[in-house]
Amino acid sequence: MSTRRGVGLGAFANRNQTTQSYATHGANLRSTHLSSLQTQLSVFQSLLHSFALEHASTIKSNPTFRAEFARMCNAIGVDPLAASNVKGKSGRKGLIPGLGEGGSFWTQILGGDMNDFYFEVAVRVVELCLETRSENGGLIGVEECRKRVGRGKAIGGGLEVSEDDILRAVKSLEPLGSGFSIIRVGSKQFIRSIPKELNADQATVLEAIQVLGYVTVSMLELNLNWEKARAQTVIDDLLADGLVWLDAQCEENEYWSPQNLLDDSG
Repeated sequence: MSTRRGVGLGAFANRNQTTQSYATHGANLRSTHLSSLQTQLSVFQSLLHSFALEHASTIKSNPTFRAEFARMCNAIGVDPLAASNVKGKSGRKGLIPGLGEGGSFWTQILGGDMNDFYFEVAVRVVELCLETRSENGGLIGVEECRKRVGRGKAIGGGLEVSEDDILRAVKSLEPLGSGFSIIRVGSKQFIRSIPKELNADQATVLEAIQVLGYVTVSMLELNLNWEKARAQTVIDDLLADGLVWLDAQCEENEYWSPQNLLDDSG
């Protein structure tokens, strides 16, 4: 007969005890790390508060400095345009020590001027998009938008409007479900004011126009190895939405982007 003995109940008890010990130790480590991260975040936010108070005038007047400051805020979970009791990226409330709840970071640190500034920029962007929709099919370059917004009546007491300001103003419209969003085509960013997604083929054609100035059906066939039906369908869809304009005076129909034609820098 075999002299081997089966595993006793004591072995199972020891294994369960070891597993429980590891689980408890792991929970303690997670709790300690979370507490440490929360303390560090609180310190960062307190320093951010002091920095904002010290450099308030520069933040208001210098668009580049303002953009970098806003990015620094976002990095630690503080959205300058959101109410101070909104949860940040870390999942904790984005409260800054010494601030009350309900107002945005801009309002409570820099005064209501900054919130009013972004509100006015957002209104100008909406107006411009509506005015130019028949020209560009609801797709306007961020840089062109910035230039045209800057040509109008002074905003925020004459504050200079940067591309970052335009992007943040558009982002502030998202909770309204307005259909305004930022998309990238090739190397350029555009504001889309129509609730319609560009498919991959349409984005490819718009990027080609951005590089070449215009396209024809035969160019798409040759360079993208598309069938003629595919190329013509994509062009027809873009043409129907007003995202390209037709020049029928050439030997073969040419399709141009109104964005390139209307953009001063194009």
